[in-house]
Amino acid sequence: MRDLKIKTQLKKSYVFKVLLQGEIYEIEGNIFRLKINEAAPLRARYEVPDVLIKEPTTQKLSLSQKEGGVLVLTSVNEDYKLRVTANPFQVELQFKDETVLSMNSNGLLYFEHLQPPPSDRYSLWQEKFGSFLDIKAHGPSSVGMDISLHGFDHLYGIPQHTESLLLKNTSDGDAYRLYNLDIFGHKIHDKIGIYGSVPLLIAHKPDRTVGIFWLNSSETLVDINTKAVPEHISTESAADISKQRAVPLTDVRWMSESGIIDVFLLMGPTAFDIFRQFAQLTGTQALPPLFSLGYHQCRWNYEDEQDVKAVDAGFDEHDIPYDVIWLDIEHTDGKRYFTWDKKKFQNPKRMQELLRKKKRKLVVIVDPHIKADPMYTLYSQGKEKGYFVKDRNGKDFEGICWPGSSYYLDFTNPEVRKWYADQFAFKTYKGSTNILFVWNDMNEPSVFKGAELTMQKDAVHYNNWEHRELHNLYGFYQQMATAEGLIKRSSGKERPFVLTRSFFAGSQKYGAVWTGDNTAEWGYLKISIPMLLTISMAGISFCGADVGGFIGDPEPELLVRWYQAGAYQPFFRGHSNMKSKRREPWLFGEKNTQIIREAIRERYVLLPYLYTLFYRAHTEAEPVMRPLWIEFPEQLETFGVEDEYMLGNALLVYPVTDKEAKAVSVLLPGSKEVWYDFRKFKRMEDQGTLKIPVTLDNIPIFQRGGTVIPLKTAAGKSTEWMTNISYELRVALNTEACAVGELYLDDGHSFQYLHKKQFLYRKFTFHKNILSSSCTDESGQYRTTCVVERVIFLGLGQQPTSVTACSKGNEPTFILLHLVILILLHSYVYTWHI
Repeated sequence: MRDLKIKTQLKKSYVFKVLLQGEIYEIEGNIFRLKINEAAPLRARYEVPDVLIKEPTTQKLSLSQKEGGVLVLTSVNEDYKLRVTANPFQVELQFKDETVLSMNSNGLLYFEHLQPPPSDRYSLWQEKFGSFLDIKAHGPSSVGMDISLHGFDHLYGIPQHTESLLLKNTSDGDAYRLYNLDIFGHKIHDKIGIYGSVPLLIAHKPDRTVGIFWLNSSETLVDINTKAVPEHISTESAADISKQRAVPLTDVRWMSESGIIDVFLLMGPTAFDIFRQFAQLTGTQALPPLFSLGYHQCRWNYEDEQDVKAVDAGFDEHDIPYDVIWLDIEHTDGKRYFTWDKKKFQNPKRMQELLRKKKRKLVVIVDPHIKADPMYTLYSQGKEKGYFVKDRNGKDFEGICWPGSSYYLDFTNPEVRKWYADQFAFKTYKGSTNILFVWNDMNEPSVFKGAELTMQKDAVHYNNWEHRELHNLYGFYQQMATAEGLIKRSSGKERPFVLTRSFFAGSQKYGAVWTGDNTAEWGYLKISIPMLLTISMAGISFCGADVGGFIGDPEPELLVRWYQAGAYQPFFRGHSNMKSKRREPWLFGEKNTQIIREAIRERYVLLPYLYTLFYRAHTEAEPVMRPLWIEFPEQLETFGVEDEYMLGNALLVYPVTDKEAKAVSVLLPGSKEVWYDFRKFKRMEDQGTLKIPVTLDNIPIFQRGGTVIPLKTAAGKSTEWMTNISYELRVALNTEACAVGELYLDDGHSFQYLHKKQFLYRKFTFHKNILSSSCTDESGQYRTTCVVERVIFLGLGQQPTSVTACSKGNEPTFILLHLVILILLHSYVYTWHI
């Protein structure tokens, strides 16, 4: 029975009986899907398109029992059973006879069916929000259901909120809201939705991780209620038959304004399985061009070409690496995107050529609103072609944004996306070159003077869908079109870089995101860590927070600490508001300049490891930045840790987020793990929570025993200057004196790694005093003249009589020039030349 369809009735107590149709699927890879829709709606209900990369491949569920209104369905591997009760409708998902989760066990399934218009239009069909009137053209159509997680009380995910890593019980407060909004200076510890939404919730306990993906793009609320319930303990003794224990049960109630119920149950059983399952549905992180992993310098706004030139020169003068300078809205001709201010940027191509000679890039802002000006080509063409979102009366929707009166492109229309992508062609976008990349901002969409500063829900999109149905997809679609435009302008050869503020499930396929308009305060530095971890777990590895805080003026210590944190996070950009004082890295005194310089240099030295992590995210859906519990899933003490994190599987990072901190409490997890101070090469003698002294010079970083980290031996002026800088391998041994790690490299900018197998993917293994290098993927054809110049061993314990270095497969790829062996239990260094 490949696609089992179950029909049941939802009886509304006041008038109607409505037949709903439920469909239950098993999808290959340990995923189950439940869809509920009206069997015969008055018109089609909205089903989210374009987020799933393909229609999932279903597997045959077998019917193992049918009696008394109960169906029992068995999965292909027979490990899972779905127990479906018809009246009342419930679904219980069991793994080897143990209930993992259940749906509608609290009877909270609801489905507002579409109805003919009432004679009284002033009914539930319209709603007031302040002075704004929202008319529901097809009536109220909300949907919802409860899903109970058995044995789970640690929940994560559903970004984006300025909240803690662990999701909180909402039974006595506000629900988590998923509704993309432009909230300037958002509050800390608030469950209101901000710029992006990914309706993926992850639940974890020591022996299992599961995920719930609620595929709905309308405004959604998520209520969470965790409680303890008794569980009977079976014993052989008749006298002990009444023994019980308390176990957690978490009820998660999903409520969406419109659409259908379309929920995917990701059954893991590990966190890494969840990430792969979600990527199987929505895609993996796009492999970024290497330059975008360097440091980005941004401000609202760099004033003119001379300002850009001076800032660029400042980095060289102060010997600070950077890759990209950014231009905000003031670079345009009167907020007309795809244009240049004729006085301030008279020769943008020459400006870009000067940057190109420095091997650097430019990013410009391109927002979705279009200035109402008949002489502006984008406006006149969009108007003529009917490419703008409409209001409920069929006229082009008009809102106020940066240019004043503005109209909003309907990116849900494939024809509009194609036309928009064509605007990035070099012949169309005058003054652009192939070192120009793009920043999509204000794409929630932001509408000044609108209800909640966004588009009215009764605005109308392509195929007559109301905005309420797809609100959370608007930014997703703009980033999609922008990325496609950058790919098209290079005839499909070059990887794009697109940063977006608004996002949805699947946005990882198109580029990077950031946390939005944060504030230059210590609390925002602290909350950025759980925010980025949550976004990372939702499939979007390429994420970051504005270093220094966008709003206000950071004190020097805060700015230093933010640079130190940002250097070890996926997207690394300094940014500030036009009302903020200038804050280029060299403006805070020589001592602070020196510390910031060192933090940025550490980032550049780390790039081989970071780029390898991004390749793993691209191919295996592994988050680049991850909470401790993902690497240590059985250790309860890691489940709520949000002030430190793992960068890949090898580095533990503890940003200092308190003012004038003299020491921090760092958890080094794992009783059998070995940890090393990453800078001092010192083995940590203890595990558990340690008090680590800190100075302003740096933050605590630890390398995990059993890992090999590839580094560059020096930092360059930008990533492109570093192509031929030699490599260092940092080999940290575990208790068995073994270590393993990887290095991925390609040309750093093109799709040749994909189309022509132009990549190199090496595995380094140290075992029994033999360091070996082998091919992780034999299909790779990339050649490099770069060498491994140095290998540093951490934890050998005594001077070795010999160490053998060997290499296998796809040679010559690396030449080992010499090994520097650091013996941690002794005070000498042993050097061996090959």
